[in-house]
Amino acid sequence: MAASPVLVQGKGTGEQFSFPPPMEHCHTTSDKTQVHRIHSWGKKGWSMEENEAVPVMDGNSWNLPVTPDMGEGKPGDKTCLICGDRATGLHYGIVSCEGCKGFFKRSICNKRVYRCSRNKNCVMSRKQRNRCQYCRLLKCLQMGMNRKAIREDGMPGGRNKSIGPVEISEEEIERIMSGKEFEEEEQQEASSTTNADGSLSFSTQANGMGGIQGLNGVGGLDLSSLNYGSLSQGVLADKSQGSNTYMPGLPSYGNAHSMAIPTSMGHLDPQSATLLDQLLRAEDFDPLHTHIMVEDDYEVSKHELFCLLCKIADEMLFRQITWIKKLPFLSEISISDLSTLLTNTWHEISFLSALCVHKPQLFGEFGSIILKYQPTNEELEQFSDDGMEIVERTMYLSGKLHQMKITKEEFVCMKVINFLNQDVKNLRDAELIESVNKRFWYACQDYIEAQYPHQPTRFRELMMCLPEIRYVTSKILDIPIEHLPLLFKAIMHSCKVNSGHPSICVSA
Repeated sequence: MAASPVLVQGKGTGEQFSFPPPMEHCHTTSDKTQVHRIHSWGKKGWSMEENEAVPVMDGNSWNLPVTPDMGEGKPGDKTCLICGDRATGLHYGIVSCEGCKGFFKRSICNKRVYRCSRNKNCVMSRKQRNRCQYCRLLKCLQMGMNRKAIREDGMPGGRNKSIGPVEISEEEIERIMSGKEFEEEEQQEASSTTNADGSLSFSTQANGMGGIQGLNGVGGLDLSSLNYGSLSQGVLADKSQGSNTYMPGLPSYGNAHSMAIPTSMGHLDPQSATLLDQLLRAEDFDPLHTHIMVEDDYEVSKHELFCLLCKIADEMLFRQITWIKKLPFLSEISISDLSTLLTNTWHEISFLSALCVHKPQLFGEFGSIILKYQPTNEELEQFSDDGMEIVERTMYLSGKLHQMKITKEEFVCMKVINFLNQDVKNLRDAELIESVNKRFWYACQDYIEAQYPHQPTRFRELMMCLPEIRYVTSKILDIPIEHLPLLFKAIMHSCKVNSGHPSICVSA
């Protein structure tokens, strides 16, 4: 193996990953198994014991509290009613630990349907709670965990906190476990979403636009003084029917910024059509210019992978700055507020762009590089619960956006709506930001109603992705820098497997 790096500028190698199965098909049997599973991200194989349950990966369930070998807890500590672990408080109506609280929340928010390969009576304990997610959720419901206390947007801070444990009939529990309850709720939601005139109406607060605030982005960005030609190398990444082209990846996508108003938008309100066309012209859909190639037998180091992450983040940040300079409302908003918005949202809009526009390139060219990085056992053991949660939530977002087949019009609307977050701190004119934001809410709503008349909840589903993106990116910013290479390797593996279309490419 060569002692010096072999990273050079050029065309990607196109080498394919050897991926584990989707995370829904992973299981854990002990604390050591967690390390084994993470280690599988760096290996070619993935094993599962025969006849094991097949649960979804739980991001918080490895939150190990004080145990006899770690130090005794206080004599008066209460135990979790689900697994017997040390409880941290009253969560969704019952005394439980952080792990079971997070597991219950994600199971309900993501409408998970598990299965048990045994007799649906698996033992629940701190060490065995990860063996069967079906029985874990079943016990949560049987003990009285209140799913109505979970916020609809899935963000931290439950609702109806005064409500204690609830009694649920065996029939209702069975309906929840089988997924029938979720299906009926979606049908009821779809029928009640349209108002009298057939349009959708959502407030920014209801859709989580004011959820997470004050995220630590690129501190002190000032658009008036930035050198647009060169950015710091230390920036961290932290259907429709007919003629519309789908964002996650058809090769015929083309250069949207040079297009006229699409024929599919001809019957829209002229103002909405104009706004959408302006956004399409402002967006850069070209592939990233960061190209890296390595020799087949070269093992990429952690430092080299980290440098590549920085280069990708650097280019994506530069693209966001260029994008802002082309926005139709640029002259309406002060430079100060534009800088504040960019500082607080650059990682969010870059994350959205990565999932919708650059995913094929990142999973293809970058995938061949990340496969050559082999984390050490020490790095694997230090992979945190927060990292697990980030992987799971990113996998969910990636699958959601892919399933919905987001169009270019929807993507540019989501991006600008997320950027124009009037709840960001230190804005000089938040009311103006909100007013401008509403234009694109209505334009996006108008477009979706015209293109998807039989999907009354589509607009709401798109908007609900935004608070989730904000939450995930805020978590990524909190991850120690030295853990980022392994985190992004885990994300790449999981999302690529979950998408089912690893080789799609967006053309220039």
